[in-house]
Amino acid sequence: MLQRHAISDADWERIKDLLPGRAGQTGWLAEDNRRFVDAILYIARTSIPWRDLPPRFGNWNSVWRRFDRWCRKGTWQRVFEALQDPDLEWLILDSTVIRAHLSAAGAKKKRTAAADRTSKPSVVAAAVSEPRSMLRSTGWGCR
Repeated sequence: MLQRHAISDADWERIKDLLPGRAGQTGWLAEDNRRFVDAILYIARTSIPWRDLPPRFGNWNSVWRRFDRWCRKGTWQRVFEALQDPDLEWLILDSTVIRAHLSAAGAKKKRTAAADRTSKPSVVAAAVSEPRSMLRSTGWGCR
C-alpha cells in the first residue's frame, strides 16, 4: 500500500536510474534510495523542520546531509527534469496559499510621514534656525 507522502511506483521507475548509489557504480551502494526520496517528499509536503522527521526515515541529520550532497551534485536537477510534465493541463494551484499585496487588490496606499517630507530634515532645520558659530554663541559676533 502506497503511503500518503510516498513516491508512486511509476515515478520511481522514471528516476531510480538517475540516483547515485546504484549497483555497478563506484562508491557506496545505497539500499534505501526510495526511502530517502520518500523522506524528502515528506519534508516538502508537510513543511516540518528537519529535526521532526519521523524515525521511519532514519536519522534526520543523515537525511539532511544526503539531501545537501545531492543538491551540490545536481542530482535533484536531473530528477526534476525527468519528472517534469510538459503538459500543464493538470496544473492545479491552491489559491489559499497565494497572497497578493493589498495595493494589488486596489486598496488605497497609505502615505507615511517619511514619504510626506519634501526635503531632508537638516535642510529644513537650517532654513528655520539662525546661523551658528563660535562667535555668535559667545556674543562676540556681529550680524
